[in-house]
Amino acid sequence: MGRVSVSGVPTRCAWGDSAPEYVAYHDEEWGTPLHADDALFERMCLEAFQSGLAWITILRKRPAFRAAFAGFSIDAVAEFDADDEARLMADAGIVRNRAKITAAVRNARTAQQQPEGLSALLWSFAPTGPRTRPATLADVPATSPESVAMARELKRRGFVFVGPTTGYALMQATGMVDDHVADCFRAFP
Repeated sequence: MGRVSVSGVPTRCAWGDSAPEYVAYHDEEWGTPLHADDALFERMCLEAFQSGLAWITILRKRPAFRAAFAGFSIDAVAEFDADDEARLMADAGIVRNRAKITAAVRNARTAQQQPEGLSALLWSFAPTGPRTRPATLADVPATSPESVAMARELKRRGFVFVGPTTGYALMQATGMVDDHVADCFRAFP
């Protein structure tokens, strides 16, 4: 099961050791394949809210985000109206960015319109075939041809706040790509 340091602590991707929230996220979620529509919608929203901020900020606010956005139920968020958006703008527990809040509601409505479902749509951009595992964090790209194609198609379908970099982060977070570095205990064989 991967590598362990001399002290007996698992060797992680360097970012995965910097805070307790990162340890849990790295060890239990990041890079683990995720397929449910609402769960992918949550990750899409959180990646958009993270844009311009540190991911630790989003992780620490995640329980408040879940409460504010009805557990990221696509159908529930699609029903949000101007009063809900005002409520969200007043919620100090989340990132209060009007454009990002509006984008989450719009993206929920757009997700409802996808005949194949959000999961199938997003996973259709997952790379196939073998990939070279990054040796270090410096080898992890910010985008990929697949994330560029995903962002282009999502935009064409009416989604917002999901550019190539956000798309690639979504792919990493949901296991569409495995960017655990080579000596990380989570690196798959």
